[in-house]
Amino acid sequence: MAKLKVAVIGCGSIARQRHLIEYDANPNVEITAVCDIVEERAEEMAQTYGAKAYTDYKQLLETENVDAVSICLPNYLHAPVSILALNAGKHVLCEKPMATSSEEAENMIQAAKENGKKLMIGHNQRFVASHQKAKQLIESGETGKIYSFRTTFGHGGPETWSADGREGWFFDKEKAFIGAMGDLGVHKADLMRYLLGEEFSEVAAFVETSAKGDTDVDDNAVCVLKTQSGIIGTLAASWAYNAKEDNSTIIYGEKAILRLEDDPKYSLVVQYATGEVVNYELGGIQTNESGGQTTTHVIDHFVESILEDREPLINGEEGMKSLEVILGALESSATRKISSVKG
Repeated sequence: MAKLKVAVIGCGSIARQRHLIEYDANPNVEITAVCDIVEERAEEMAQTYGAKAYTDYKQLLETENVDAVSICLPNYLHAPVSILALNAGKHVLCEKPMATSSEEAENMIQAAKENGKKLMIGHNQRFVASHQKAKQLIESGETGKIYSFRTTFGHGGPETWSADGREGWFFDKEKAFIGAMGDLGVHKADLMRYLLGEEFSEVAAFVETSAKGDTDVDDNAVCVLKTQSGIIGTLAASWAYNAKEDNSTIIYGEKAILRLEDDPKYSLVVQYATGEVVNYELGGIQTNESGGQTTTHVIDHFVESILEDREPLINGEEGMKSLEVILGALESSATRKISSVKG
């Protein structure tokens, strides 16, 4: 079988630590081109993976006969470059958040449909073993009715791991559009939609810039969310958890409480109302610090979707629904009112 030819546009930390490594490990993929505005960065990755280096993504898309591309660029470029790639006949895996507005997201979805190509958004939380097990338990009725939840994603901020540190685009509002909520909060919005199996209808949020100096992107946010059936819970996203990353979720049900990535040893702890406790060792969640799972499974799923001509688990529509939760939170914080989530 001929290998899938892939290009990675943007050679920052997410490309180096996730996309390129995982494409390289997939036996069905050949990395044929890489692109970065910083020429040395593109050249370095090109040499590492035996690919051709570009500094202009338009030139890459016009020149290279690739099947698929990963978009690992600053947030404001996600939609325009994804659309350009889809219109050039390439399948697209785009990093989150997929876009900076509903309109942009809709245009991406439309471009994928018009060109008959796959569009996947890089929400890796759905592939974490503890999260998948929790979904099974909820769907099988093990927890009974779900009443509430709390989910958190926080670390010390992107300056500790992004390619350009404190000078990077994450802190430039024109390029980032949104801070911790786009970096981390959108992941948890997507995860909760996936676990609960329903959409959010309302959100009330405080989205603040309080921990980092000299920036106007948010670094601390807390949201109260309500689903269509009335499940309520909180979502926190932060770049101010300086001592240790927190990537935990707790789901409170009628028959059991599920604690996900909340215990240092067990990735899932189920506390039953009967007093019984079941601990699952399922392998740690991948972190920006170290260790964790060896793969996010995002790349493998994307490649599989193309080769088997199946719709990706997190397609454009799914990515957009998760984005809408975050856009609703921004609106709520700005208006100091409860916002409806577009659905």
